[in-house]
Amino acid sequence: MATLEIKDLHVEIEGKEILKGVDLTINTNEIHAIMGPNGTGKSTLAQAIMGHPKYVVTSGTITLDGEDVLEMEVDERARAGIFLGMQYPSEITGVTNADFLRSAINAKREEGDEISLMKFIRELDSKMEILEMDEDMATRYLNEGFSGGEKKRNEILQLTMLKPKFAVLDEIDSGLDIDALKIVSKGINEMRGEDFGCLIITHYQRLLDYITPDTVHVMMQGKVVKSGGAELAHKLEEQGYDWIKEELGIEDETVGLEV
Repeated sequence: MATLEIKDLHVEIEGKEILKGVDLTINTNEIHAIMGPNGTGKSTLAQAIMGHPKYVVTSGTITLDGEDVLEMEVDERARAGIFLGMQYPSEITGVTNADFLRSAINAKREEGDEISLMKFIRELDSKMEILEMDEDMATRYLNEGFSGGEKKRNEILQLTMLKPKFAVLDEIDSGLDIDALKIVSKGINEMRGEDFGCLIITHYQRLLDYITPDTVHVMMQGKVVKSGGAELAHKLEEQGYDWIKEELGIEDETVGLEV
């Protein structure tokens, strides 16, 4: 079992504190979901875990099996087994999906142990079939001209091919119709197991109808203020966040930025 542990994490952007002491522990074989109003720092948490330079960690720790993640460069975090499914995936002209994926896989392997072309093609074809992706997606430039749903599906293709220890999926359901949502959820559920842990950031219960989380966390004002089982997401869908604010005496405000 591997563990991703976040302790008392404080993060600021351009001098403004966004995260104000986040505590979170995720083990492999677990799926966690984070929900919360806009502007509470959910996406900031995702970017800080992956090491975006704009997000400055002022105090606290992030460790992966006891190793200091904050001391790692972004590529080192990826090689260590952390994956970020972005809210707005980038387009890269001149690099095909297949070339990008094979290079990313080989970057995690030792020199001389690169994945063979035939094995790569078999795995790629298998994963694309699960995600109901057209064959030509492999030879198209990375995300260029893709619809929103195709980009999100492509993020899950990368996830299933790279097989990280931990995935942070930032609003992977955003903009998906119900059919695409089911397909994306199927891809994530295919990853469930002892060697994989996942943190899903979402606004909506509908994604969690297809991916049942082990734990749901509520984030407000830059902190995780409440955690519970899958039933917590259902209650949030029915009643919103006001009951949590009342229960915990939280003022009706946000940290002012959701990036």
